[in-house]
Amino acid sequence: MAEAAKKIENHKNALERWRHIFADELKQTDEVIMNMTSGKAKLIPELVGHLITSGGKRLRPILTIISAKLCGYEGDRHIKLAAAIELLHTATLLHDDVVDESDLRRGRKTANSIWGNEASVLVGDFLLACAFRLMAHDGSIRVLEMLSDTSAIITEGEIKQLMAINDIKTGEERYLDIISDKTAQLFAAACSVGSIVAEKSSEEEKALNKFGMNLGIAFQIVDDALDYSAKQEELGKTVGDDFREGKLTMPVILSYQNGNKEEKHFWERTIEENIQEESDLAQAIEIISRQGVLKQTMQKAKEYAQKASFSLKDFPESQEKSALMDLAEFAVSRPY
Repeated sequence: MAEAAKKIENHKNALERWRHIFADELKQTDEVIMNMTSGKAKLIPELVGHLITSGGKRLRPILTIISAKLCGYEGDRHIKLAAAIELLHTATLLHDDVVDESDLRRGRKTANSIWGNEASVLVGDFLLACAFRLMAHDGSIRVLEMLSDTSAIITEGEIKQLMAINDIKTGEERYLDIISDKTAQLFAAACSVGSIVAEKSSEEEKALNKFGMNLGIAFQIVDDALDYSAKQEELGKTVGDDFREGKLTMPVILSYQNGNKEEKHFWERTIEENIQEESDLAQAIEIISRQGVLKQTMQKAKEYAQKASFSLKDFPESQEKSALMDLAEFAVSRPY
């Protein structure tokens, strides 16, 4: 038990270590974002400042920064494109919280709970516009095509997820299709951009794209597992958002598939019929824990993390390759 806790702490420290090593580039990325949003209507810098200080992991921009350096890039285009990636991500968070009617994110009040839905949607739209402005200024049609396609795919993924809410028949294949679009696609694009600015071969771009895609899938599966983790609840983290919203995620899909008649009836009432009582979240966590579903879920996440790491096999050993490998480990070992 102590060894497992130590391993988690080591991977958490690994993320902090790489963020420290690439702190200058991440700082420049934040400066680009603040410059794009300052001096505008007062609400915009206030809301963006709230998001930037909310404790996000900055995984997507750091993937762009590390991927560019892995490919030997020495310019500064990757900084503005890392900012564009983070702006795309932030805009989707603003829109997601409105759609999901969320009040908390990472233990802090969401923008929509403070400023209202209208402001969150409009500022989200503004951030999307800023992201595309940065892409246009970069001047690469290839980058513009990739990130434009990515933006459309993310939105499609969110729509697919909306259509799957309360649908207890949603299976693993459909779930993976949804998270590939809504989450993993931006991870993949963040990595691919690094190879594009370095003008590397299509083989290297494909390898980094696969790394990002598999990393993103692993990351989302873990996120979905943590939403039913009793340990998260003990740590004071918000749990049960997916349950309350009727989302079909990997833990629920596996629990329903593996469940007896009584357990299936529970999921049909709480998810499909959306009839929930105050004690139902605790019961959902108990059922998932008793069935060993979280262990199964985490094993699936680890398989995708391993696929991600394998995608880097043809890159020579370097600090940047080690960083990406560490991030793949962190994705499935993190406690948050």
